Amino acid sequence: MDADFLIIGGGIAGVSAAARLSALGSVIVLEAEDALAHHASGRSAALYEPRYGAPAVVGLSMASETYFKAATGVLSPRGLMVVAKADAKEAFDEDVAAMAFDPVSVAEAQAIIPILNPDVVAHAAYADHAEDIDTDLLVQGFAREAKAQGARILTRARVTAVARGGAGWRVDSSAGTFTTRMIVNAAGAWVDQVATMAGVRPLGFTPYRRSMARIPAPGGHDVSRWPMLFGPGEDWYAKPDAGALIVSPAEEDLMEPHDAWADDMVLAEGLARYEEMVTEPVTRLLASWAGLRTFAPDRVLVIGPDVREPSFFWLAGQGGYGFQSCPAASQLAADLIGGRAPEIDADLVAALSPSRF
Repeated sequence: MDADFLIIGGGIAGVSAAARLSALGSVIVLEAEDALAHHASGRSAALYEPRYGAPAVVGLSMASETYFKAATGVLSPRGLMVVAKADAKEAFDEDVAAMAFDPVSVAEAQAIIPILNPDVVAHAAYADHAEDIDTDLLVQGFAREAKAQGARILTRARVTAVARGGAGWRVDSSAGTFTTRMIVNAAGAWVDQVATMAGVRPLGFTPYRRSMARIPAPGGHDVSRWPMLFGPGEDWYAKPDAGALIVSPAEEDLMEPHDAWADDMVLAEGLARYEEMVTEPVTRLLASWAGLRTFAPDRVLVIGPDVREPSFFWLAGQGGYGFQSCPAASQLAADLIGGRAPEIDADLVAALSPSRF
């Protein structure tokens, strides 16, 4: 065998799994693109807000906190604010309850983000527990850890065929053919395609596009200390980024797996929702892009061996939670593959298992 574990996908899921599994045996990571974290991982809003998502997602994100707090420089203060018009009170209240916000007055919100429009914003709430994630530092840290323990990480290695071969698997790729005793499917939007190649039943993952635009700092303000800002029900969001502001319509448009790009009309609609809440118009874009957020049918990550083919391991369905859940997700994968008792509780392990489908 060329490797004990062959990981398909070099996003944050695959690279963090490589770091954990390289302590248990030989590892090869195959990434189709020229660099790691090219697709969803490279286009993330990069926020650690562990209360974001379904209960099982929250549990996994909460379990990642210890790792993040111990990792030098990975997290930095950001904060989070939700604002709403008068007629969106119900959705606003749901967000406040779900993510433990503290309601603030519109004047208090303006003191934090001075461009908020007091003639439109009727409700505001703030939380200081959200933090920025240095995604490049996190990806490269896991990659270094994996390589230090002997893992091979190959880019430009698009998988073209997967088949049973003797006591394990044979995986053909543009970087060569490899044999392994276990496949870890961390292929993001392509996870069901990989499963189909391997003769494993797909689980029904769905990729959705999310577009983003980078705009100049509104009104010439220093935005570096502004919190991330979003509308009720996450119908848009804005976040400081390198002296500018990222604005997203937060859409979920069903897509086939591909290298996504922003839809200009959808982007314009999202920017209009943002502009309605502020006093500074959007006059130009610095850049725009899109990524695919891939979900299982219940919008919870899938981590565990396939029910019918236990040497095919699912690490999939990260959706918008991949970075903030990756420490606990990769640790769970290593615990299950290594035959150890997972660090997280049994109910959470069951909620993440492929056996639920």
